[in-house]
Amino acid sequence: MTDQTTELLVCIKCKRGTEVAEDGERPGQALLDALSIRDLPAGIRLTPAECLQNCDHGCSVALRGGPEKWTYVYGNLHEASHLDTLVEGAALYHDTADGLIPWRTRPEHFKRNCIARIPPLRAPVPNLKG
Repeated sequence: MTDQTTELLVCIKCKRGTEVAEDGERPGQALLDALSIRDLPAGIRLTPAECLQNCDHGCSVALRGGPEKWTYVYGNLHEASHLDTLVEGAALYHDTADGLIPWRTRPEHFKRNCIARIPPLRAPVPNLKG
């Protein structure tokens, strides 16, 4: 496990492709609320995100760690049925040095629903002249 805090960012504006009344609770907010009452693994901080721009494809979350870790954005999440997946995936991500969870150990939903993988702030620059 790393000493760095891992953020589990939850898009609170996600509508999961449904119509939501202006004053109604959005599925993304429901996901954040459901996760906030769970016991999260040590080192995981739950953070609301205003919008992750994946509005029609389920609820979306991002996992980010320190400047040496890759950041991941996952979608097609459901506020009731993917809570265990998110807790498991956040713990696995937190336990890595670089944010790269080995493919075979990733939760199945993470394997099929990765929206983006963002390089670390301190990523080595590739040699393009090869």
